[in-house]
Amino acid sequence: MTSDLLAPLDLAFWNMESDRHPMHLGALGVFAAHSPTAGAHAADLLAARAAAVPGLRLRIRDRWQPLAFGGAIRETDPDFDPLDHVRLHAPTDDFHAVAGRLMERPLDRARPPWEAHVLPGADGVSFAVLFKFHHALADGLRALKLAAGVLDPVDLPERAPRAIEPPRGLLSDVRRLPALVPGLVRGALSDVGRALDIGTSLARSTLGMRPCAALTSAPSGTRRTAGVVLDIDEVHRVRKSAGGTVNDVLIAVVAGALRRWLDERGDGSKDVTPRALIPVSRRRPRTAQPQGNRLSGYLIRLPVNEPDPLGRLQSVRAAMVRNKDAGPDRGAGAVALLADHVPALGHRLGGPLVGQAARLWFDILVTSVPLPGLGLRLGGHELAEVYPLAPLAPGQALAVAISTYRGRVHYGLVADARAVPDLDRFAHAVTAEVETLLAVCDR
Repeated sequence: MTSDLLAPLDLAFWNMESDRHPMHLGALGVFAAHSPTAGAHAADLLAARAAAVPGLRLRIRDRWQPLAFGGAIRETDPDFDPLDHVRLHAPTDDFHAVAGRLMERPLDRARPPWEAHVLPGADGVSFAVLFKFHHALADGLRALKLAAGVLDPVDLPERAPRAIEPPRGLLSDVRRLPALVPGLVRGALSDVGRALDIGTSLARSTLGMRPCAALTSAPSGTRRTAGVVLDIDEVHRVRKSAGGTVNDVLIAVVAGALRRWLDERGDGSKDVTPRALIPVSRRRPRTAQPQGNRLSGYLIRLPVNEPDPLGRLQSVRAAMVRNKDAGPDRGAGAVALLADHVPALGHRLGGPLVGQAARLWFDILVTSVPLPGLGLRLGGHELAEVYPLAPLAPGQALAVAISTYRGRVHYGLVADARAVPDLDRFAHAVTAEVETLLAVCDR
């Protein structure tokens, strides 16, 4: 049985979870069906293929070791049965309605923490698959890799593996110690300086903060999801006309949609500048990486109070430039990096408190999940739409995840169902904001 110790950030996600705030991320993929039985066939395929994907056999167990007291490990589950994780549901004419209810349910912590729910379409020409992965098992990039393992094989370019140094003996390490000491000291001082920078930036981000009632909620344990699809060419038209990056435009669209939504529901957008956490992956795509999360982030104020759509885009662009200049290792958005300096027992005892404190750190999550440009299929059925679904932090009402797939941008929206009964109105606001930006840029 293989096993490895959970990294600090993974352990934080594992201990942050509660019944009303499950810490899983998801993806809702909609496939074109060739027959009414395509969904059932897809469920059989997923179960058969899951048994051959090592990462899907990993469970998480507590491990009270002297050097990692209060920690946990990933290990292969000797009793793994894919039928415990792949479920076929009754036909539905609303994939998102079912996905919202399924996202409410925490994963079984005694088993490998993932599920695949197959939702046949009532129309007989489509079906959907909702993948759920605990954040302690995978971040967005690793979840994509695990999901790809059960989809139809695709031809990907070969990548040369990274050379791995053979382990050194103890005597060799002792001999090298004098040469290593200066670097270790510099690293420790750098870590202290980085922690001070992050803490100072976090405190500064709370100055003048005006809570937005629509983005905060008492825990209800309920979930609602929705999706929006945009044409990537339209996003590029805005980018070329107004400047910035595609990501800047997509974040500015969220700011504009929030403004519309708040005004329409009567909450008002005056002086509202919610803090958005923009996660940044620290993985290196062409090298082998350990399992688990390698995340930092940027923290920006969304210019919801700005009436001019181009003004909102320029504000987002300037904020992202400042964050990129500072780098993902410093600033208020890099709080996740501090997890590396907390002992395992601290994560276990303080996890629930950290989760509750998320509302003091940021108001809304806006994350981007990269997808391959190649067409994906399951049982020969083409993946037509894919909506990433982010975890909802305690005390928060809305999270936004974005992916680009085959020329289209997909916004996956997750909300507390009681706090945001009008999530569809926010989804319509996203579409309306893009149309407004296009109209302004085409003048």
